[in-house]
Amino acid sequence: MPSKPVSPLDLFAIDGLLSDEERAMRDLVRSYGARELRPHIADWFEAGDLPARDVARGLGRLGVLGMHLHGYGCAGTSALTYGLACMELEAVDSGLRSLVSVQGSLAMFAIWRYGSEEHKQTWLPRMAAGEAIGCFGLTEPDFGSNPAGMRTTAKRDGDSWVVNGTKMWITNGSVADVAVVWAGTADGIRGFVVPTGTPGFSAPVIKKKLSLRASVTSELVLQDVRLPADAMLPEASGLSGPLGCLDEARFGIVFGALGAARDCLEAAIAYALDREVFDRPLAGFQLTQQKLADMALELGKGMLLALHLGRLKDAGQLDARQVSLGKLNNVREALDIARECRTILAANGITLEYPVLRHANNLESVLTYEGTSEIHSLVIGRALTGLSAFV
Repeated sequence: MPSKPVSPLDLFAIDGLLSDEERAMRDLVRSYGARELRPHIADWFEAGDLPARDVARGLGRLGVLGMHLHGYGCAGTSALTYGLACMELEAVDSGLRSLVSVQGSLAMFAIWRYGSEEHKQTWLPRMAAGEAIGCFGLTEPDFGSNPAGMRTTAKRDGDSWVVNGTKMWITNGSVADVAVVWAGTADGIRGFVVPTGTPGFSAPVIKKKLSLRASVTSELVLQDVRLPADAMLPEASGLSGPLGCLDEARFGIVFGALGAARDCLEAAIAYALDREVFDRPLAGFQLTQQKLADMALELGKGMLLALHLGRLKDAGQLDARQVSLGKLNNVREALDIARECRTILAANGITLEYPVLRHANNLESVLTYEGTSEIHSLVIGRALTGLSAFV
């Protein structure tokens, strides 16, 4: 007699490792995603567009924007709870988790951690509610993995700063109300809070993407953008500022990528149970079960790693090298799972009726943003050997 199937993460008894509060938030975001986001995501992806303002307001009401920050209208949850929310959002689509990551862990975190009290009061409550959208301007057309080489400059002119430069691959850029822009100054790299209505600021949309299509991606162009002296983030000096923000965003990716992988695996299992091949379910063949078992193992191991890193972060013991471990492993394995699931669905796997190739396409971007796999490998290699191989 066939036994009742279990979900992949039930094999690892994951729920028993979570508190009631953590499970409740995970289930709340999962339910919201199923009700409000999943019915539309294939159409958004196919259209290459996202109604970002409507989505942001809904996520603001849900309480997930900047949810791990304290005060200023933010929910003040644990880091692990935030990670679980990221997992559920990315189970719908990486573009949705990207919106939340950039809003909360990059733009809002930069203002919360490095900004003045005026910056915080002006922007954070509106951003937490989804009434204002933020973006984070660090990457440039010629400087991704080497942000120290950025060409964007900010020069003093009397009581003002004048900013010139170009940023690239900026999530939320074209719909943002505020941009946190990093620029070289006479005193090194500094961050600036830039209202996007400032003269000289523009954000052309990047089109013809094959990945993260349900996400707004933009170029930022700053031509003689004049800002008041107090636009500079007072507590950020040098690359430690933007890199600290990136560690926050990467932490969410550690969990988020697993959401995409889980959604692919669940879709593949359901399909294999329903699809008949040679007069029996595809799921009853040994090779199919081997694929499913291997993917469940990697998903479960990635989840245990994410939970461990989440507990370390909440205890104040997580360092950047460990975030690199999580990002490198979990995104790499999630992409492998998505690709393998596509083989189980065969030709059906290339359609938007199923989520697997959409997730795989998205994960190709997740693999290289917030630090490429190569960079994270070198971070880990430096930790193991004490030798830097970056140059």
